[in-house]
Amino acid sequence: MMKFGIVILPGSNCDHDAMHVAKTVLGEQAEYLWHKDTDLKGSDCVIIPGGFAYGDYLRAGALAKFAPVMEAIKRHAAAGGLVFGICNGFQVLTEVGLLPGALMRNQHLRFLGRDVFLRTEETDTPITNQLGAGQILRVPIAHGEGNYFADDAVLDELERNHQVVFRYCDAEGRLTAEANPNGSARSIAAICNRGRNVLGMMPHPERCSEPLLGNADGLGVFRSIVAAMARA
Repeated sequence: MMKFGIVILPGSNCDHDAMHVAKTVLGEQAEYLWHKDTDLKGSDCVIIPGGFAYGDYLRAGALAKFAPVMEAIKRHAAAGGLVFGICNGFQVLTEVGLLPGALMRNQHLRFLGRDVFLRTEETDTPITNQLGAGQILRVPIAHGEGNYFADDAVLDELERNHQVVFRYCDAEGRLTAEANPNGSARSIAAICNRGRNVLGMMPHPERCSEPLLGNADGLGVFRSIVAAMARA
């Protein structure tokens, strides 16, 4: 049995959702990690959940990099440990330098809360190894700053190294401007680092991980994490 560590930063609001999936849906061990903690309590996979860390004052995720727990998370990542940032967690990972690029205001400057379609681009990552190449998922978004940006050199490197994990698409898997909800460069919805152990994703798979919610497409993401940890 593996152990999830769910980070609580002041302003997090998806920590209980992640805990529910880890403990109740998956049946794995899980423990909350307070922002002032200086160790990860034996966590195999650290999840930085969505919300508004430190109220998103200054900009989304910017203040979270000063939390004591982030030093432990950076050490965990450097040692090859799995770190998964969802929505605001993705923003935090870019701010602390564990992932390249930045998340900017949505293209139309509006907060968006609805379902989107994602196309699975890579299946050899810890969050996609139980999915099929090109598999389409329906997953909710809830963000005002989900517009992924990086310069062309960084974007080209992400492509070369197969670090783009999910892209926004339509129901048939086509990449169109209409299917890209926030204007993200190259329709990017999720990326990983070169080591493939740090991943950031704007949509919320924890909000669609059991049939009771009417959609369990996100469960494949968490089953992939468990499968990856079982092989580690």
